Amino acid sequence: MLYLYLKTAGEPSLRLTGDEHRYIFKVRRHKEGDTLYLRNLEDGLIHRYLVEAIDKKSASLMLQESMALEVKAGKKLHLGWCLIDPKNIEKVLPSLNEMGVEKITFIYCKRSQKSFKLDFKRLEKILLNSSQQSGRSVMMQLEMAEDLKTFLKENPTSKMLNFSENRLASQANIDTVVIGCEGGFHEEEVALFDPKEIVGFDTPLVLKSESAVCAVASKVLL
Repeated sequence: MLYLYLKTAGEPSLRLTGDEHRYIFKVRRHKEGDTLYLRNLEDGLIHRYLVEAIDKKSASLMLQESMALEVKAGKKLHLGWCLIDPKNIEKVLPSLNEMGVEKITFIYCKRSQKSFKLDFKRLEKILLNSSQQSGRSVMMQLEMAEDLKTFLKENPTSKMLNFSENRLASQANIDTVVIGCEGGFHEEEVALFDPKEIVGFDTPLVLKSESAVCAVASKVLL
């Protein structure tokens, strides 16, 4: 863990209790006199604290220094992801966060199951844990769109990932990509894109939606 997230990080003195206390002092085995780094993920700063005192249920921290330290991907990538089973989204979300995806908009596409509902609080908790492990200093943005047409009105320069001879190259100059769900895109959705705005991978294999999302992120960002 590269830092601990705490909403009140940056205050002159802090008291850790509950899960934060348990993790830092029972799992990570920190002790009095150790240095801890904290972020609130709002001010762009990383805050260095000294552990002054520890007891069984709490710990006292004193602020030593606050530094500007931004840790994020060198490029911006917004993924429009046709909604799939939330369990599968949760499995790959940490990887997308670590690669530096800036934003994901989940879209109810024509082949998305309408019964799927996202628990955004749960997803945010996953992102917080991933950010603390990877050092990322800015939270990924998560949104919903009612359908692909609505998404394209707000993101008119989007590319579609589909079967295409127009290959998605490494380090491509692309900032928004739409990825389909299981079963791919409906023909009416494909028709929303000019053929030159549809890109594909150089492979005859069919990828799962979550595999395609990770492949796009790695191609564009890494």
